[in-house]
Amino acid sequence: MPAFRQVGEKQLPNPVLYMAWSPKRDLIALANTAGELLLHRLANFQRVWSLAPNENTGKEITSLAWRPDGKILAFSVGDTKQVVLCDAEKAEILHLFPVDYPVSCMHWMEVQSDSSLSSTFSDSEDESNRFLPKLPALPKSYSSTSKIFSEEKSDEVTSLLGEVRLNILVVGGPSGFVELYAYGLYKIATLKGIAGTCRSLCLASDLKSLSVVTEVKSPEDNSEIHYVQLDTGLLSSCLPELTRMARKFTHISTLIQYLRLSLTCMCEAWEDILMQMDLRLTKFVQEKNTSTQVQDEFLELLLWGHASPELQALLMNQLTVKGLKMLGQSIESSYSSIQKLVISHLQSGSEALLYHLSEVKGMALWKQKFQPLGLDPSAIEDAITAVGSFTLKASELLQVIDKSMKNFKAFFRWLYVAMLRMSEDHVPPELNKMTQKDLAFVADFLSEHFSANEELFDRKGKYFNVERVGQYLKDEDEDLVSPPNMEGNHWVTFVQQSTHLKESPLLFPTYPQKSLHFVKRMMEGTIDICLQKPAEVIGSSVKQAVCLSLYSVCERSEDTPRLFELPSLWNDKNAAMHYVVFCMPESSPFKIYILRTATDPNRCALNNLVSIHLNTPFNTSIDDEVPVAESADRSYSCLDARFYDDETLTMVLQCQEKDENKFRLLAQLPLSSTLRCEEEFTWDPTLRLDQQGEEIPVRELTWGNQSRDLENMKAQFVAVNGIRKVACVLSSNLRHIRVFEMDAEDEDDEERADESQDISSDQDGLEETSTNQGATGADRDAEGEAETCEEMGEGSGDTLEQTSESDTL
Repeated sequence: MPAFRQVGEKQLPNPVLYMAWSPKRDLIALANTAGELLLHRLANFQRVWSLAPNENTGKEITSLAWRPDGKILAFSVGDTKQVVLCDAEKAEILHLFPVDYPVSCMHWMEVQSDSSLSSTFSDSEDESNRFLPKLPALPKSYSSTSKIFSEEKSDEVTSLLGEVRLNILVVGGPSGFVELYAYGLYKIATLKGIAGTCRSLCLASDLKSLSVVTEVKSPEDNSEIHYVQLDTGLLSSCLPELTRMARKFTHISTLIQYLRLSLTCMCEAWEDILMQMDLRLTKFVQEKNTSTQVQDEFLELLLWGHASPELQALLMNQLTVKGLKMLGQSIESSYSSIQKLVISHLQSGSEALLYHLSEVKGMALWKQKFQPLGLDPSAIEDAITAVGSFTLKASELLQVIDKSMKNFKAFFRWLYVAMLRMSEDHVPPELNKMTQKDLAFVADFLSEHFSANEELFDRKGKYFNVERVGQYLKDEDEDLVSPPNMEGNHWVTFVQQSTHLKESPLLFPTYPQKSLHFVKRMMEGTIDICLQKPAEVIGSSVKQAVCLSLYSVCERSEDTPRLFELPSLWNDKNAAMHYVVFCMPESSPFKIYILRTATDPNRCALNNLVSIHLNTPFNTSIDDEVPVAESADRSYSCLDARFYDDETLTMVLQCQEKDENKFRLLAQLPLSSTLRCEEEFTWDPTLRLDQQGEEIPVRELTWGNQSRDLENMKAQFVAVNGIRKVACVLSSNLRHIRVFEMDAEDEDDEERADESQDISSDQDGLEETSTNQGATGADRDAEGEAETCEEMGEGSGDTLEQTSESDTL
């Protein structure tokens, strides 16, 4: 018979607020009151890594959810209103996005679909990869909390998308806030009309309905627990189209972020030292006593080699030969970096964005398939036009950079020679050669850039704008100080003279007076309209199918954690059923209740509600041979209950005895026989369930030997994983944890494992390979894990990769 074997126990320094088992590996994630996210493995409950709170993510973790493949862990942060996606391998933050309300619960599920659908989408992804080059990585010097485009993994978007099969992250919060994110990245639905604060969520794997447990304030100012089932039939009926749209829009949203980060890198490459020439010349105008124009002063120096005392003082005392060389080197280095980023990042990112938007436009034109999801061809066409304008503005910046580099190179070369002659220093022969063409080039540069502008002084506090690149990188709504001169451009003249081309939708508008930042913001706003429209349309299609008032709850103090509280939800994928397990301690302290609803709102579920007595006799536990007659008088109340699998419920029970030493036990309840109830319950919608509890069918408890006393522990909460056959029990003070294997061989094996654990704990020198970020040495547990795991038959390796390979489903 199955038995529970304890494989780890630990006293933690900070209270645990949430715990969740990995769906694929023997790993459990914990969030504590200090804002830390901890990952432990089953064997010896050894820590793998810890992620300390920081100002970018926040300090108040409010919920956890694993991606179904176990590679990414999502956690929500209440103080910053963000959802963060974390790499389970390295504790790196891959992605984060803001939400409107603090998230109180999350659920991440994977859609069940056929293999033909997956292969179709896989082919489309490969075709996309063949056409689009790999995006260049961002510079190493750029620091960001997001690792999507890190130097090592510039194609991290594909990793974030994971497998082709659709998976959806559901987040919920106060005021009926519920949102659905495809692949945890792209918002596909914003739901409305839900009352109260979400306590628990469960989206059916067939996408036909979403179960929500909410806490609602009643007219009497008491809190009531409600169960709501929402009809999400549109997601189910349009699954292939939804999957394709979600993957495309996920690529689009991450490409926008890529362009945003690239533009930030360009702004960092532009240095304030480049403004030095403008500021020096402005100060020169304000201090000089003559009425001569600045450009005339420089032209006189160019033509006759003679400089006025004011200009000589400016060049030799303020600018200096050394300062001129430094300014020239800064301009060349900065412009080269910006030029490379425009060519390699902005242009390649814009091309990929145009490709994906064009494919989305083709999808939107197939109205029979994609119009129900909210794809609007005209809005997508506007987005394509905006991306085209951004590409043209980036090309314009390239031309300005190229021209400015030539101008500055010739100007600084001439001015450097002139300043050397003023100081009577030796002029290198290679610099002393200037042709008539070079003189004309410098003269044109001085005439265009060195004329004082009174209007510019009123706007920017300076008379000159010699440096023309920085204005494109300013995040301002104002027009460019020095827009490009289009006179003599044959193409511009031709378009302006053509009545047909001037208003043609085939030509992208250029916005010659605006900066690159302005055009980028305009592009983001236009694309956001396309991205948000499906979420609105899909969200409005979701209707409430069931709303049941379960029971009222007493007021709790703010210190009481709500993350563990019942009811808990479960989706039986094989039977297409939603399960809700809950207790009503005020009206029926010795019962638990199981509510069943079909995932298809149009299908009625038989035996939809049943209650189970917890004070019935049961067989002996695996720990102590208590006679049945002696245990028959005991009564139990349920502290916590979670679904272990489709047919088993794991519970933490407390024995209701008169003495203070009320022992607690961990128990498994088989549901197959319990739910075979021929008696039907008829709901009265005008009353809460706890007001009609006597009419609910009652089943006797069939316990077997699947229980274990939890000695020396005030157990309160439990987290289980039926796939990995593990359970984690948490005490009422939220610091004491015990970990169990739920399908051990027998008690003798447990004793041998305990002995081997004692022996291995005394052996030193074993290498600990698990990383521990931000954790103190006192929290590390390196007790000879390799030998212990070998004796216990665990097979867990020293790294997450070995853990994944050795575990079998």
